[in-house]
Amino acid sequence: MRSALAIVGLSVAILGCQASTDVAATGTEQTAAKPAPPASAAPPKAVFDSSKAWEHLSQMVSIGPRPSGSAAIRQTRAYITRQLASFGLTVQEQNFVAQTPKGPIDMVNLVVRLPGKRTDRILFTGHYDTKLLAKFVGASDGASSAAFLIEFARVLKDQPREYTYEFVWFDGEEAVVNWVKGVDSTYGSRYYVQAAKKANALTSIKAMILVDMIGDKNLTLRRESASTTWLKDVIWGTAKKLGHGAIFMDEETVIEDDHLEFLAAGVPSVDLIDLDYPEWHNDAACCDDLTKVSARSLQVVGDVLLAALPEIEKRAAASK
Repeated sequence: MRSALAIVGLSVAILGCQASTDVAATGTEQTAAKPAPPASAAPPKAVFDSSKAWEHLSQMVSIGPRPSGSAAIRQTRAYITRQLASFGLTVQEQNFVAQTPKGPIDMVNLVVRLPGKRTDRILFTGHYDTKLLAKFVGASDGASSAAFLIEFARVLKDQPREYTYEFVWFDGEEAVVNWVKGVDSTYGSRYYVQAAKKANALTSIKAMILVDMIGDKNLTLRRESASTTWLKDVIWGTAKKLGHGAIFMDEETVIEDDHLEFLAAGVPSVDLIDLDYPEWHNDAACCDDLTKVSARSLQVVGDVLLAALPEIEKRAAASK
């Protein structure tokens, strides 16, 4: 469209110059037709680019293990912030101290907000920490969600928005020692929800979409049982329309993850996660690295969520 408009504009400019020359040469007044005002430029089509997401994933994996409180997660945080800043987006840090079985650990959630016509929010979330294991580089479990959110924010930043979109990278999703719901796990999402309650800001969240472990080469996403039914119906229904029914399976599964804190607070939430992954929390040097994940899996999730978003917004408005 831009190229066509440019050609039209150039043609008009040439004709205008020719008309001026004719007037000067003949001394005869001529009235040139006024060119039509240019049409308003439409926003670029939202297209998820998995090659960009893959680059982010690769960069995070190259940092190595990234457990909460480590120098490596600080490096990861700096990387995420730099990428978002390169898009012109401002990152807010939500700092807190988590009380863990290994003592207090400084943690940081990262938040980016894209204002919409209304202040009601749709959240896109994931975590960027890895399990505290010596060799675990977390290509799917940590890097895939963090990388996906960077690219998803880039894609949506220039799109017209009815709702405000908020992207949250949770710190401390992983257990520091052993997973105990509400005790040793989901530190970042628990803190976020507590802070939102204190600020009376929970009611403005109309939907929360969590991505976690979405990089598996053999991606299979089952419907998480506790997740909000209408969100699952919209996303899984969209996936089937796009021909991804083999990946977005109808089988139900039970997963404890960051979405549970939001569900408990009354926020419609859904978890997209593939735990059918032998490399999950495997500390062998060969496991959950770049050889076990693929850009195609990220692309499928990106395409499905982009296509589902208009219907999610409609249903969110209707569920008031």
